[in-house]
Amino acid sequence: MTIRFLDSLPLSDRGLHYGDGLFETMCVSAGAVRLLEFHLERLALGAERLGLVLPDSAELYRAFEEAAAELGEGVLKLIVTRGSGGRGYLPPEIVSPSLILLRYPPMGVTADEVAARLCDLRLARQPRLAGIKHLNRLEYVLARAEWSDPAIGEGLLLDTEGFLVEGVVSNLFLVRGGRLLTPSLDHCGVDGVMRRHVMARAGTLGVPVEVKALGMEDLLGADEVFLTNSLSGIRAVTHLLDHRTWEAGPLTRQLRKGLWR
Repeated sequence: MTIRFLDSLPLSDRGLHYGDGLFETMCVSAGAVRLLEFHLERLALGAERLGLVLPDSAELYRAFEEAAAELGEGVLKLIVTRGSGGRGYLPPEIVSPSLILLRYPPMGVTADEVAARLCDLRLARQPRLAGIKHLNRLEYVLARAEWSDPAIGEGLLLDTEGFLVEGVVSNLFLVRGGRLLTPSLDHCGVDGVMRRHVMARAGTLGVPVEVKALGMEDLLGADEVFLTNSLSGIRAVTHLLDHRTWEAGPLTRQLRKGLWR
């Protein structure tokens, strides 16, 4: 069965009205999607959480492989909405999801080191949506609007209880005493595919990894801090505005080396 990707949406689409859907942004290199299995797993989890019916994972895999082979280098973005459902929050019993696959050229070169700031916005806790990439990104839009200084490469987000969660477009890792720490995403945030890849890679290198609740004292007491993203890989945080500075440390460099193997 061939998956039909749309090039437009009707005005009645629930993705437009309610952000009722999911998305995945995938890095394409040498005609293949990097970390495709992780993307498909997260997409399946999101569909289960939202009650969306997706094409078979094998069909999606083939469709992404074909699109990546055609693109060669760049970015694929999949958008899935529940489809058109009329007025009101209650979805119809029978609805056909809308799938869009966008193609973008490769990103420009990104710096290996970045300065960051703390965002004023706090992420709301909603375990039902934690980890998945649902279409409603208003919290992140508002957080990113807090700064325009090009010298600041990322904003760090806490939740409404004051715990560290992630960056606006990245996941957060701390290094302390040779251990790799990353915030728990049980209540909010996005479980990035690069986050999963880095944790798996750390395991093969014998580096202890802890997923736990982390606060500002953990961040400020860290030996190294870095960010992960499926498009930009690993970026060391060397400056947290108004707080402290770090070096791009040995574990950050070790994990970055041979990252895609």
